Amino acid sequence: MTRILLVEDERQLVRALRINLRTRGYEVDTAPDGRTALDLAAQRRPDVVVLDLGLPDMDGVEVIQALRGRLNVPIIVLSARHASEEKVRALDTGADDYVTKPFGMDELLARLRAAVRRAAPAEQAAAVVETEAFTIDLGAKRVTRAGREIRLTPTEWNILEVLVRSPGALVGQRRLLHEVWGPAYDKETNYLRVYLAHLRRKLEPDPARPRHLITEPGMGYRFEP
Repeated sequence: MTRILLVEDERQLVRALRINLRTRGYEVDTAPDGRTALDLAAQRRPDVVVLDLGLPDMDGVEVIQALRGRLNVPIIVLSARHASEEKVRALDTGADDYVTKPFGMDELLARLRAAVRRAAPAEQAAAVVETEAFTIDLGAKRVTRAGREIRLTPTEWNILEVLVRSPGALVGQRRLLHEVWGPAYDKETNYLRVYLAHLRRKLEPDPARPRHLITEPGMGYRFEP
């Protein structure tokens, strides 16, 4: 059963979320402030953290930073802060998703399911994926080609990792943008064209006719081992 740590100081919202989440089979621990959240995270080891940025004792971004030093689980931010810079700051600090208040329960549940799905491969044993042209060590975050390590930027690695963790499957443009850059970048498909071109130049024997990093026009990308 998936355990959620809900960090929120609005009592009515906590009560509503706890009831809805438990009804749908989630285990829920609640914390009204940042320090309690960090203590519970250490004790209960949640699978997902749902966090409000406006806490009484700490800024939510500080809590994200502290959690990232202890846990490698999805963090979904709930916040009434609508400014894009606030969203970017939370996502850059280590949040995986951002839900703006007020929100619908169906939306939050969908975000939770997606977060759990994305996290599942990362919990498995570190994998080494081999192609005819290059080798990817997901655990070590290394790519080698003909025995030589290929240097990738953090963004290039993040794109490659998302694709490699779903071998043979179509990864939609929106999902890829969301996972690598965050929800504020859902429509920046030009980013993907640029970075996939970089990856092909570094990894494909013939970048003009890629065999492993495949474009599905208008839809997304596919990794073929």
